Amino acid sequence: MNLPNKLSVLRILLVPVIIYLLLVNTLSTSIAALVVFSLAALTDKFDGYYARKHNLITTLGKILDPLADKLLIIGVFTAFVQTGVLSTWPLVIIVARELAVTGLRVVAADQGSVIPANIWGKTKTTIQMITAIVLIINPQIINFPFLLTELLIWLTVIITIYSGYTYFAAAEVDYS
Repeated sequence: MNLPNKLSVLRILLVPVIIYLLLVNTLSTSIAALVVFSLAALTDKFDGYYARKHNLITTLGKILDPLADKLLIIGVFTAFVQTGVLSTWPLVIIVARELAVTGLRVVAADQGSVIPANIWGKTKTTIQMITAIVLIINPQIINFPFLLTELLIWLTVIITIYSGYTYFAAAEVDYS
């Protein structure tokens, strides 16, 4: 278990803590959720960088890192739906995209092919994390204009859909 994999495990372990803090939904728990979520988001950026720089890319890491990302984003966005901060439809789109791309990767792996992360997948994760931070902050800590948060949610949904499309468009798999 190298450092990047430990960071991915840490991110997974932080998910229930963040969800709990968001569900309590007070000013102090929102601030704590912001700190813990930001820490989790930083581990996502650091673990991949560190693994590549020090040649520590492992099969376990290829599974843990995207799993941790999916659990973090889906968990946080589910808490937003539960507390009324977010409508259900963006969450459904995010979950559907994640399941579809994961299914595509399973089919590709079964056919001896690996579908690596692409720039749109990385952009999607970054935008989702930025949106999560804004939704944690708003309105408990800073009251952002409604239009700004709505535009950010729409941008998140559009990039989520487009990034999924890019994986399917580039995949060389036999669907039969």
